[in-house]
Amino acid sequence: MTATGLDGVAVVTGGASGIGAACCRVLAARGARVAVLDRDGPRAREIADEVGGRAWVADVADESSLDAAATEIESGLGPVEILVNSAGIIQSPQRPTELPMDTYDRVVQVDQRGTYLASVVFARRMLPRRRGSIVNIASIAGMRALPLHAYAPAKAAVISMTGCLAAEWGPEGIRVNAVSPGYTRTPALQDAIDRGERDVSRLERNAALGRLVEPDEIARAVAFLVSPEASAITGANLPVDCGWLAASPWTTYGGLRTSGG
Repeated sequence: MTATGLDGVAVVTGGASGIGAACCRVLAARGARVAVLDRDGPRAREIADEVGGRAWVADVADESSLDAAATEIESGLGPVEILVNSAGIIQSPQRPTELPMDTYDRVVQVDQRGTYLASVVFARRMLPRRRGSIVNIASIAGMRALPLHAYAPAKAAVISMTGCLAAEWGPEGIRVNAVSPGYTRTPALQDAIDRGERDVSRLERNAALGRLVEPDEIARAVAFLVSPEASAITGANLPVDCGWLAASPWTTYGGLRTSGG
């Protein structure tokens, strides 16, 4: 890793779409050799071809396939210095009494356990070298009460584990941070908007900047956290939300003011 860019191997789980794909593009543009890791092989290969990287198929919920992929990545590309845990699934805002337990279990298995498992699998290889940087994609959903009774607690757990792993591995040179995206214009969110399941005007109105986050804005925050410029930062959770956390409580007072004063 150079002082001005990234020249190591970067693994992005969930790298075939959305925020993960944006991370692949930005990290590659800054010099990293990118391994796109996803369950969707064809799409992962498309992103890998686009960024000049390589694709691996693995499920973060499956320890054996994840460990095998890690071994192959290090054999094929070199030592992994950066891990971005972006693999995750979302859920609809159902009442707890209506949320199927198999849906709940799958969200926790991928979003929480999968993040932890990928961190452990790749840290096993980073620790002997005493260097590495991990960024977990959490969510503002993990920082507020929302009607997402599997997703929000799972993302809260990701924020918590970020601090736990940062303290655990910091003495051995591994930094662990999180980025908590706000409402981001990913294909998944855009599909929900197009189906009428999300009101984009309401999402924008409750953000201080009055708009959605773009995927590459999340990716640029990730690139900063894994860069030498963030060498003293570990255990942090960085919200990238266009000011949703700051602005949403203002609905109690009638919403944001539309003109300065």
